Amino acid sequence: MRPLDEMPAAAARAIRYVLTDIDDTLTDDGRLGAAAYGALERLRVAGLTVVPITGRPAGWCDHIARMWPVDAVVGENGAFYFRYDQKARRMIRRFAKDETQRQQDRQRLALLGQHILAAVPGASLSADQHYRETDLAIDFCEDVPPLPRSEVARIQSLFQEAGAQAKISSIHVNGWFGSWDKLAMTRILFAEAFNTDLDAVRDAVAFAGDSPNDAPMFAHFQNAVGVANVLDFTDELDAKPTWVTPSRGGAGFVELADHLLDSR
Repeated sequence: MRPLDEMPAAAARAIRYVLTDIDDTLTDDGRLGAAAYGALERLRVAGLTVVPITGRPAGWCDHIARMWPVDAVVGENGAFYFRYDQKARRMIRRFAKDETQRQQDRQRLALLGQHILAAVPGASLSADQHYRETDLAIDFCEDVPPLPRSEVARIQSLFQEAGAQAKISSIHVNGWFGSWDKLAMTRILFAEAFNTDLDAVRDAVAFAGDSPNDAPMFAHFQNAVGVANVLDFTDELDAKPTWVTPSRGGAGFVELADHLLDSR
């Protein structure tokens, strides 16, 4: 992990797609500030394609796709993408599983959630669980007192023992029944929405993130960037970003946007 200002100018100029996590990458203490939101707008006005890649729920992603200055959004850690067609005034929703499968999974996850909460005192269902289509989000520090890392790892293990995938973000442990992740659905988005092979344009992609659930993206993209708080998870990352911003959270994302735009 090297300082962002060491990214070569030629590499920065080549970036045409900016993919970004949301929580603690665009936000600070759970809030999206004007500077980070403005950075999204500036990138898009400059002609770059901007896509949040998040663990947040379908309900939030519907709003993001409609209202934010973005081209699409991948949500629930890769369970779907949403893209709003402004000309047709139509939301395009692409899920990894159909509605019947999602209903069955939600029933299984509800029972698993009861088991996890009984086994890990202090954990809670995420406040945004009602708006989720495909996964179960266990809150370990967003709206509850922070749990020790050992208890966060215990939550992940309980998901895995039940046969579910489980990823740790900066605020939640997300679990689901399925093989997708952020990278897999991003590939589908690029193919279906942008008519582009993601692997063929890998050097033209910058990804910004901050936590272990971003590891598939950190591993895939040479120009993966961690905002400075990614250093809090150094020992827990399966893959690390190439570059690290000087600042944490939203200020770090603004630094990335400035670096890319200044190179032009």
